[in-house]
Amino acid sequence: MRREWWVVAGVAAVGLWFLISIEPVLMPFFVSMVLAYLGDPLADRLEEVGLSRRLAVSVVFLLLTLIVVLTLLLVVPVLGRQLGQLIESVPAILNWMQGTVVPRVQSLTGMDLSTDIDQMREAVVDNWKETGTFAATLLTQVSRSGLALVAWIGNLALIPVVTFYLLLDWDVIVGKLRGALPRSWEPAAVRLAGQCDEVLSAFLRGQLIVMLCLGVIYAIGLTLLGVRFGMLIGMLAGLASIVPYLGVIVGISVAGIVAFFQFGDWLSLLGVAAVFGFGQAVESVVLQPKLLGDKIGLHPVAVIFAVLAGGNLFGFTGVLLALPAAAVIMVLLRELNDRYKNSTLYDTRQPRTDDEEST
Repeated sequence: MRREWWVVAGVAAVGLWFLISIEPVLMPFFVSMVLAYLGDPLADRLEEVGLSRRLAVSVVFLLLTLIVVLTLLLVVPVLGRQLGQLIESVPAILNWMQGTVVPRVQSLTGMDLSTDIDQMREAVVDNWKETGTFAATLLTQVSRSGLALVAWIGNLALIPVVTFYLLLDWDVIVGKLRGALPRSWEPAAVRLAGQCDEVLSAFLRGQLIVMLCLGVIYAIGLTLLGVRFGMLIGMLAGLASIVPYLGVIVGISVAGIVAFFQFGDWLSLLGVAAVFGFGQAVESVVLQPKLLGDKIGLHPVAVIFAVLAGGNLFGFTGVLLALPAAAVIMVLLRELNDRYKNSTLYDTRQPRTDDEEST
């Protein structure tokens, strides 16, 4: 049995090395796997209604395509425009901080911050002058690297194709993977796979919906208040909500500074606080209990570590898969902890379970 475990560890190490080696081409396949995983339950329900698998997959695929197209047409242009306006406003914000905020801080604390603000403004202005040159250089490099650009476009074009075929054969692939398992491992593997599916579905179908809802609430609330860049700040705060409390901290800080800079009174800060307070209330009372419950259980520090580690190993693809992978690893670590607690290594008075003896 020990020899078999060494074989499994060796195969896993070779597989990890292989994935790291081919990382540049993995992005469309990983994204397609996530989309197929998200769409498979809906396709199964449509099959139960009476549609064929191909027709059910076609309906799900059209819905996913419609969501992506509407997002690109309606949301992305507004966010891009507000981002450009925010970048153009940075020098004015720094001037306002030097003329308004710094004197008030000095009068309250006695600290001299004018030198630091001057250095910050000079650094921003100096880099501002180089922005055009950098953009021109980047465009020139992209135009020269025609093959890289074509490969990038090709990867994007692969995503819908791979997603469709994965959705079409998802149940078949899962069945073949289950059939390939060693018979003695199948019960434990199926049980762990069920737990991983529960955690992943809570994250992918729950946490992402929570983030989207919070982003929409924040964006609409800030826009109704008349805060500049309201949609941009709201959506960024929703994305940051992947780490508990980070979204509201970042969002209320940035929105508060922008609102105070724009309106110049404390009433606007109360309005910003009300928007984020309402979002937190909706999350606590409605979104978290209905969509998540206690299924994920990832510590905020583990979330930050997973994102940084995934980005370091696999780049942008690793960032996308960091938290789903961390959720699966968490399930496996819980299983190992339970086995350890039931072993004689932990307590010599406690005999091993039948499941552990078989493995």
